[in-house]
Amino acid sequence: MMSVRSANREDGPVKVSGAAAYAADHHPDGLAYGYLLTSTVARGTLLAMDTAAAEAAPGVIAVYTPFNPLDVRPFLKEGGAELTAPLQDTRIRYHGQAVGLVVAETFEQARDAAALVTARYDADRPRASFADGLAGAEPPATGAPAQEVLADGVASIDEALAASDVTITATYTTPAETHVAMEPHATVASWTGGRLTIHTATQGVRLAVERLSEALAMDPADIRVINPYVGGGFGNKWATWAHTPLTAAAARVLGRPVKTVLTREQVFTVVGHRPLTSQTVSLGASADGTLVAVRNDGVSSRSASNSFYEAVADLSLSMYDAPNLHASRKVVTLDVPVTTIMRAPSESNGSFALESVMDELADALGMDPLDLRRKNDSSRHPVSGLPWSSKHLDECYTLGAERFGWSRRGRVPGAVADGDWLVGMGMGTATFGAFRSEASINVRLRDDGRVVVSGTAADLGTGQSTVFAILAADVLGIPVERVIPDLGDSATPPAVSAGGSGSTSGNGPAVRLAAQAARDALVKLAAEHEKSPFHGQEVTYAGGEVGDGERAMPFGELLALLGLPDLDATATSPRNASQSHAFRSFGAHFCEVRINRWTGEPRVTRWLSVVDAGTIVNAKAARSQIVGGVVMGIGQALLEDLRIEPGTGRFGNATMADYLVPVNADIPPIEVEFLNYPDTLLSDLGARGIGELSIVGAAGAVANAVHNATGRRVRDLPITLDKLL
Repeated sequence: MMSVRSANREDGPVKVSGAAAYAADHHPDGLAYGYLLTSTVARGTLLAMDTAAAEAAPGVIAVYTPFNPLDVRPFLKEGGAELTAPLQDTRIRYHGQAVGLVVAETFEQARDAAALVTARYDADRPRASFADGLAGAEPPATGAPAQEVLADGVASIDEALAASDVTITATYTTPAETHVAMEPHATVASWTGGRLTIHTATQGVRLAVERLSEALAMDPADIRVINPYVGGGFGNKWATWAHTPLTAAAARVLGRPVKTVLTREQVFTVVGHRPLTSQTVSLGASADGTLVAVRNDGVSSRSASNSFYEAVADLSLSMYDAPNLHASRKVVTLDVPVTTIMRAPSESNGSFALESVMDELADALGMDPLDLRRKNDSSRHPVSGLPWSSKHLDECYTLGAERFGWSRRGRVPGAVADGDWLVGMGMGTATFGAFRSEASINVRLRDDGRVVVSGTAADLGTGQSTVFAILAADVLGIPVERVIPDLGDSATPPAVSAGGSGSTSGNGPAVRLAAQAARDALVKLAAEHEKSPFHGQEVTYAGGEVGDGERAMPFGELLALLGLPDLDATATSPRNASQSHAFRSFGAHFCEVRINRWTGEPRVTRWLSVVDAGTIVNAKAARSQIVGGVVMGIGQALLEDLRIEPGTGRFGNATMADYLVPVNADIPPIEVEFLNYPDTLLSDLGARGIGELSIVGAAGAVANAVHNATGRRVRDLPITLDKLL
């Protein structure tokens, strides 16, 4: 294993001091404020809106509705479906849909005027019960309804299951969840002539440019999106939502900048949520625990407004070694806000079922759950048959078990107690796909001795900007403090957006290439420029200095001597197109849970995650990423439940007071260990993604620990105390 570097976040000082400017922190001259109006029914037709009182209210500049719309075109293609542009028709598709925008001189005036608008609807009863819709679940509109791999001579997955010595079948469900990032969604739009500048909360400024160009019928070259700081995203800021094009369109019509910030309640409905899921999983195994067959029939909710759903069964095709595999995909369409990606879409929910049923199979076989996983660890991708590019999951299991004290786990559920608390241990496997997308980065050496690294990448609080600084500093041989990351500006080279855990694996190699190109350009300049003290000499570069063997000079001094403010180079790292290997990150979670024998209260009291994710560029930030995913996994297991009222389609707990997420008191000390084996088949850097890896398997680990503590198997998340009494 390589040594791991650990560095402070380069953006830490500006964030803790309040100097970091997020989207909503921008206040251009002449700014007006928008306030979104949302529907109060989930399905039907908007018959009329009375805006007279609002238009006459103090400070109000304009009120836009479907009866007085802004010019916005369809713009968001997600899951193969094009969403209807906001305010362009009177159809109501879900409770909380954007139906208007009030613009006023101040935020308070816009908010107060919005309360004066009244609406009349012809309402229909919405389809709002996932459970009621399961019987009528249908194949998705796009993609294969099922995928199957069968061993030679096996006619069907059911035949393989029937031939197994031991079989387990169980159904697992997960509720809708929402992202609740700390920063609400916000957009500030300003026009100069026919050019638009947008400050907006987004995981990818290039994505926002593309969607705004569609929505506003503009040349993308006339749009600049700026967003260097993001207060959390978890997938919810990947898409461009209704308030952004509406704000830009209003600013264009009014001829002045407009800012719209969604309220916390609006964030629950306007910007999407994780779908509900149900999985019926069957495992067949021989008496010694060797998997013979895995069948997972997965169902996901989807919104009537788009096609996105979670193919939750698919993880069963990638995790464990079995000669017979079957995964099916169906959807239940609901009249609810748009479903969208959320940290580890499909795989977070999918792993809850798969990791739970693996423990159930272990119980039936009388095996240790860890031994069962070890026995069925795959050396190749179970479907494609390709070897893994780099996989050390068995070491994750071994190291984790040793450090966590897995040998002290009670073999009989409910056998270990500490006073009023029943104590159990559980574990789960983590895995997430790895890839390397094409990325371009610019590195600029300045005459003050500092270096600017630029690209359209986003930092969601993940530490991506610090990764840029570390990698450039390493190549240039200078302190990290002398590197200035410049992220989140669409005017810079096209880097990888923050999604799919692909930021470091894609952008990292490009940063290194660009730094090398800048270093080479400097050496060439030093040797060829007539005013250079090294003109005509054989020049080398080391430690931030150029020299000819007899003397050396810092690059900043050379540029100043030559009268050049800077010297830059741009480089592009290609996507990984390898067809010879399969790429994933891996890990193992171990947790201890205590259940109060009288109240049923569950408490996670210890946690260890061991991670195999290639090169770890910055252990300090990487650990935070793993901890963050584990915290979300604990929330998924014990707390989070976005409740849809069956009769109204309304989210009944769409506030931070009612939608429960973990707080400090809910989280135990979390230990993280990285193996740090570079995946050199993915890139020379060897880094794979970690942003989503750690939530995969986390809820399953908690559920398994709860069963070990109590003997109760909870198959429907969240695991609340009423299910344990």
